[in-house]
Amino acid sequence: MELGARVSALSVYRSAAGAGPGLERRGLVLSPRSRRVRKRLKQSRRAGLGGCPAPPLQPGAPGPSPEAARGKPGRSRRGKAGSRSVPAPALPSQGPEVQGTSPTPVPRAAAAAAAAGGSGPGSPGVGAVLRELGEVAHSRQRGAQLFQWMLAPVPPQRFLEESWEKQPLLIQRHQPSYYQGLFSTAELDDILRGGCVHFGLHLDVTSYVAGVRETHNPVGRALPATVWDFYCRGCSLRLLNPQAFSATVWHFISILQEQFGSMVGANVYLTPPGTQGFAPHYDDIEAFVLQLEGKKHWRVYAPRSEAEVLPQFSSPNFAQTEIGEPVLDTVLEAGDLLYFPRGFIHQGDCLPDAHSLHITVSSYQRNSWGDLLEKLLPAALQMAIDEDVEYRQGLPLDYLEYTGVQNSDMVDSRRSAFMEKVQSLMKKLVDYAPIDAAVDQKAKSFLHDCLPPVLTETERMLSVHGLPARWEDGGALDVEIPIKKETQVRLLHRGVLRLCNDENGMVLYYTTENSRVYHEEELKYLQIDPEFTDGIEFLLTSYPKYVTVDNLPCNSVDEKVSLATFLFEKGLLITKKPLVSV
Repeated sequence: MELGARVSALSVYRSAAGAGPGLERRGLVLSPRSRRVRKRLKQSRRAGLGGCPAPPLQPGAPGPSPEAARGKPGRSRRGKAGSRSVPAPALPSQGPEVQGTSPTPVPRAAAAAAAAGGSGPGSPGVGAVLRELGEVAHSRQRGAQLFQWMLAPVPPQRFLEESWEKQPLLIQRHQPSYYQGLFSTAELDDILRGGCVHFGLHLDVTSYVAGVRETHNPVGRALPATVWDFYCRGCSLRLLNPQAFSATVWHFISILQEQFGSMVGANVYLTPPGTQGFAPHYDDIEAFVLQLEGKKHWRVYAPRSEAEVLPQFSSPNFAQTEIGEPVLDTVLEAGDLLYFPRGFIHQGDCLPDAHSLHITVSSYQRNSWGDLLEKLLPAALQMAIDEDVEYRQGLPLDYLEYTGVQNSDMVDSRRSAFMEKVQSLMKKLVDYAPIDAAVDQKAKSFLHDCLPPVLTETERMLSVHGLPARWEDGGALDVEIPIKKETQVRLLHRGVLRLCNDENGMVLYYTTENSRVYHEEELKYLQIDPEFTDGIEFLLTSYPKYVTVDNLPCNSVDEKVSLATFLFEKGLLITKKPLVSV
């Protein structure tokens, strides 16, 4: 397509959304600070690592995940639900199933597991799967393939049609090593010995005995002697934000976040034999329980009423008498997976003969249609008020005489006319809804929640991190970035940036400088001059193909090179070949 004939979708969007001060009045200002996600144990979700250095990445090892706290969100503000129960869902057949195909290529490791029917002497483990996915060019395909491996042998499409947001799914593989390498009790012990773990911020000590749930967090650092003493006395350990400590968990979840298009989080739970750490409750996230070591007895209960189906917030703790009979009662063993949607009450306890270590991977917190409309409707209303005099006309002088609860049963033509007028104004409101701008607000929050991307060795070599800049012989050498018009470039990953409209113009939000600790850094953004927006859009639509800098739709060669150099410096672009300073 010739650039002269090319119509920029962003140009159309800017025109429709109305860049400029109007957006500020419409409540869609792109603030440099996004609202924190509501979580249980708010202090532990906000805190960083207290200045302690992050553990070094192991060669070829993966990285962290969104805030482990992101795995277990806060409790609901809502009171007790009504007594009307929701019929228990019909559970899908349990156990590994090897059938069905997906348009997404499955990693060789997952294909081998599926071909074995989920059984067999061993598994290549998470490390091998992540290394294999590093060869996949498109970051969203990486996410889709990792998700397929996580669920194997159940096809993702079948999962999305039958289980997602509907009912629990149990996958029993009889393959203890399936998730080998993701996390272990030995790694937890190493993390404790690193001295960077604090009670309440990174580690919770809990118990649930005789119907009473307690937290036993001391003040200060979680030293091994104290932590393991709690464990020996029957307390469960919950590691928050494991991606801040584990390179593999970071890598695993940073890939999955592009599959979900929503924040992905994790918590790690270690429970002693014969104990239970948490009371029955439901969460406001889609939960995937990956059993890593030992085994655990799980009971899952259907939502008690329609009001608790897909809730916005987590519940308080329930008594056993409040939750009825489970729809699923099972024992997870190492290598198994259990999924349950938000709103499904659950509890897990250890059998007397084995401890349990599992990681809960979670997503889709506050990611519903209702959450989008919370951003959209106030903006639409303000636009309607600004642009349509009908919304600014005064209410009838006598409207209080026939409206309100005290008049709700009144039969009056004035009341009927009033209700029809309100309905008419509400129907017209959709014409003023800045849907794309509201979606961008959701996207902006997601980018702030995201983990920074984990680079493969090849990506690192082709990025700004692979440049030979250094101090040598008393001076700084090779500090120039030798991008030329002939250089071939592409985005690092598809999900690392997004262009949005600000009251002052176009803004580029990006994730490459995010922290492994949830919201430890402010949301990163760059103000973009109008002459560069088409070039960024060109890079987005070209991904994952490499394009020559000279083909960027900018006004001059200097602008093309400047844009590519600028994005490369921010870690957003990689080159097809390693750059060599001249």
